[in-house]
Amino acid sequence: MDNGKIKIAAVVGPTASGKTRFGIELAKRWNGEVISADSMQIYEGMDIGSAKPTVEEMDGVPHHLIGIIPRDQNFSVAQYAELAHKTIQEVHSRGKFPIIVGGTGLYIDSVINNITFIDTEVDEQLRRSLYEQAQSEGSNALWEKLKNIDPQSAAKIAPNNTKRVIRALEIFYTTGMTMTEQNERSRRVPTPYETIKLGIKTKDRAELYDRINRRVDEMMQRGLLDEARALFESDSGTNTASKAIGCKEFIPYFKGEITLDEAVETLKKETRHYAKRQLTWFMRDKEIQWLTTGGQCPLTVSTLTLCG
Repeated sequence: MDNGKIKIAAVVGPTASGKTRFGIELAKRWNGEVISADSMQIYEGMDIGSAKPTVEEMDGVPHHLIGIIPRDQNFSVAQYAELAHKTIQEVHSRGKFPIIVGGTGLYIDSVINNITFIDTEVDEQLRRSLYEQAQSEGSNALWEKLKNIDPQSAAKIAPNNTKRVIRALEIFYTTGMTMTEQNERSRRVPTPYETIKLGIKTKDRAELYDRINRRVDEMMQRGLLDEARALFESDSGTNTASKAIGCKEFIPYFKGEITLDEAVETLKKETRHYAKRQLTWFMRDKEIQWLTTGGQCPLTVSTLTLCG
């Protein structure tokens, strides 16, 4: 029986796992279009560092929410959810199958679970004060403050993710409600989607890390250093992209503090750590059906069998 919900798919997994290629193949088989769920691919000017798919890699499959936000503009998960909901409706209205592909778990969960967000005005003085505290005392000090206020949210946010830590603190200080309380209230609104969740992972951690290392080397050959330099030189202090993995690791090199080889090795290490955090996030979701790439690994969804 038709429950009236829009059928969508979500292809998730850590960076370098192969989810972009898989999502494109899925779209070709299911008459679908891809909706990116990547917090960096949505920005302009960071094509190589965020591993945006090229026109050739897209293989004729329409992609949405890639490279649409100026890199000096603040962009929140609430804004992403609003854009994604609108895009899903547009794709569905054309008789196409919406497929969300990405590794930003918070973006994906906010859309699939139809999380609503408290509409709070930005308190620039409060935000500036929190950033100054992070600079003077270290990002871990802010995270400890959040841990005391909202331990559930702190457990989901890396201590060095200053932007998200500050946003969680802002919500509490401006509304008196923790982010956890907000999420619990927001989930009371039923989701408009019936979702197939597909997770892409490698057979073991060593293979994933090898893929990451090789991907960084390929990015360097494609011009990542020049892209990072352009972002660094244009940074006015609010440039989100310049603080992302794939750019920030080169800043000490641009300042003459480390060698290029050291910067590249730092990038590989930070990317591996990021992939580990992504896996931790997605493995908590028991609704995800996992496909292991690199072997004989069938995954049956309805009447379709897919192999990596």
